[in-house]
Amino acid sequence: MKERVLDKRDDRRIELRFDKAFPVVVKSEIFGNISAIARNISLGGMMIEMFEPLPLGSFVTVHFGIPDSRGDVVAYAEVKHHYCFNFSAGKEPGRAQGIGLRFVEFVKDSRDRWHETFASERVLH
Repeated sequence: MKERVLDKRDDRRIELRFDKAFPVVVKSEIFGNISAIARNISLGGMMIEMFEPLPLGSFVTVHFGIPDSRGDVVAYAEVKHHYCFNFSAGKEPGRAQGIGLRFVEFVKDSRDRWHETFASERVLH
């Protein structure tokens, strides 16, 4: 059997993604405020690791900071995906779960801060 070699064409995502971990606060009228960790972010959305994933179709407000920015970015988003990652931490198995959010709208001047970040050539750490 011939082994398939993956190349950059296999990633069919439209937008550039940053695979960085940073804190976020997810706010929901039904589920309250939830502190979580964003693991992947793009112009269109983000993946958030959390203990109790919110139901698909839920609408939330997500708040997060960007280094060297004038303030937090606040976005209204929809829960589009559920994720569960199994991994090995030494000899013990581990598991992480989360949600995929699609940004619907940026609140106030958050859109400007967001586009400044992705338009610039700086590295997000």
